[in-house]
Amino acid sequence: MKPAAKIIAVSNQKGGVGKTTTAVSLCAALAASRVSVLLVDFDPQANATSGLGGDPSEIPNVYHLMNGEADLDEVLRKTELPTLQLIGASPDLAGAEIEMAELEDRHHLLRDALQPARERYEFIFIDCPPSLSLLTLNGLAAADSVLIPVQSEYYALEGVSRLTQTIQLVQDSVNSELEVEGLLLTMTTRTNLSSDVAYELRGHFQSLVFDTEIPRNVRLSEAPSHGKPIITYDLASKGAESYLKLAREFLKRNGRGNS
Repeated sequence: MKPAAKIIAVSNQKGGVGKTTTAVSLCAALAASRVSVLLVDFDPQANATSGLGGDPSEIPNVYHLMNGEADLDEVLRKTELPTLQLIGASPDLAGAEIEMAELEDRHHLLRDALQPARERYEFIFIDCPPSLSLLTLNGLAAADSVLIPVQSEYYALEGVSRLTQTIQLVQDSVNSELEVEGLLLTMTTRTNLSSDVAYELRGHFQSLVFDTEIPRNVRLSEAPSHGKPIITYDLASKGAESYLKLAREFLKRNGRGNS
């Protein structure tokens, strides 16, 4: 029997750290290695949806899957990469929190909704909102691990500290099995500040920090406006090269070193 997919939440309560870029780009890079991947856009901004060429106004989406109005096959969307599929989001997802708040098992709605998908893919990624919300808690409750993008800037460690507190809270309350997949340095530059942040992060979190770093890259910034992940927008760019390297490191960490 095929093993159940590993579910990874991509999360940081601080916005603008490359969270959605990482979710889209890593999923695409894994799919390029012929790994079967599902990306669940769970952010009302729906940037992961548009970043993979999807339409945030298209229904049904993750909201309808979660509330039982649609089943898995109805919400799955194809992408230009054969082994990467998408469950899209829309701004309407923001209103779901009000409805969810009244429900008894409100923290596990996404986990339960994704259960059928675990038999179809090798990895499922959840792009969480950049806030500590009921949606984010649902994403973390559904996940086996959390991948944390960290921008190379002065306040980076402060943001990571808040998120590790949140992870501890989730472990204590709704998902005792949640682990840290790793911390990923993003938007790195050839400056002393960037080097200092990397040094401090690696000193504090050690092997949890990915060896791969994602540099600031113009092509990486341009790709979402074209509805394409970086590896199909500009395979020769530093951004594509970095996320392909990250995919290899991710697979190696997950016992797939020969992929």
